[in-house]
Amino acid sequence: MWFKNLALYRFTEPFSLAADELEEKLADKRFAPCGKQDEFSMGWTSPVGGSVEQLIHASNGFMMLCLKKEEKVIPAGVINEMLEEKIAEKEEQEARKLSKKERTALKDELIFELLPRAFSFSKKTFAYIDPKGGWMIVDAASAKKAEDLLSHLRKCLGSLPVVPVNTVDKPVTVMTQWLLDTATTPKDLVVEDECELRSPEEEGSIIRCKKHNLALPEIINHLDTGKQVIKLAVNWTDRLSFIVDENLAIKRLKFLDLIQDQVSDTDAEDEVARFDVDFSIMSLELSNFLPRLLEIFGGENKV
Repeated sequence: MWFKNLALYRFTEPFSLAADELEEKLADKRFAPCGKQDEFSMGWTSPVGGSVEQLIHASNGFMMLCLKKEEKVIPAGVINEMLEEKIAEKEEQEARKLSKKERTALKDELIFELLPRAFSFSKKTFAYIDPKGGWMIVDAASAKKAEDLLSHLRKCLGSLPVVPVNTVDKPVTVMTQWLLDTATTPKDLVVEDECELRSPEEEGSIIRCKKHNLALPEIINHLDTGKQVIKLAVNWTDRLSFIVDENLAIKRLKFLDLIQDQVSDTDAEDEVARFDVDFSIMSLELSNFLPRLLEIFGGENKV
């Protein structure tokens, strides 16, 4: 349950639904497995999992939800091989070349035939709403995955007034300055040993550094020639470590020992209680961190 990525969105209007009201609105789009001819199925499932059916897990005013997507998988190699056989057979029967439209129709028919026998796999995307802080936070490594969840939620609610987080200072400019002049790095942040640099021109060259001292002259030389920091590994107060990118997305988030010790010191009787403890500690920690993140990058730009 511990989030590994943070796709950050801000509510432009207060989120006023209570947990039970949100539960009711999601109920019509509860997850159901793929039918025989379905390529995929998407719907809400319990974030706790197991035998728990409740779609919203609420704690301290925060509301967790989970979108489940199941997809059928037909290997492209299998489709192409069978399709070529069908095309060759039909062209021989009719003594002519099939048109592109006919080939496409044959492919659609083939997929329709194969779907009932296809393997399927499922993925879950977790998110939570912080009504008081005005945050919608999705555990997604890509913008598309986050937008899939937001789009599905929007269909349930009718509207979802959220926008990607935007700060006054561009993350690229701020992070580049941290490496050029370590004195500009905020006191509660420690720059770690990983970064990604990119030339500003279109399709510019990219340099990736891992387990590397970022204060060395070779890094400064790249920055002096115009490259900018688009990803940077940092540690916040020995509580969180993560990669922050040019869009202020948080990747590879880790909750460090100071937080994990809190978890260890808390007793939980069962799976649901453990989930509630973890969610409470995580959400409270992030509610302290996210306002500070905005401050670090010049505050929120609401224009």
